[in-house]
Amino acid sequence: MSIREILADIHALEEELLDFERKYGIRSETFYAAYINGEEPENDEWVLDFGEWGSVYKTWLARQTELSEMVYL
Repeated sequence: MSIREILADIHALEEELLDFERKYGIRSETFYAAYINGEEPENDEWVLDFGEWGSVYKTWLARQTELSEMVYL
């Protein structure tokens, strides 16, 4: 991926993360820390959203790493 494509992907992912943050009232980094530690959602109806949110955040982290490697190496 080019830097431009990575940035576009990061921006799109950030929009998705903002949607989840607004819906659940918690920052993505706080959510993700709890999620990877195995904390369960309060409501069973949130399970699918939390799985998607975790996946989006993990992809966002990967794109951030890719961008850093391209820019700083």
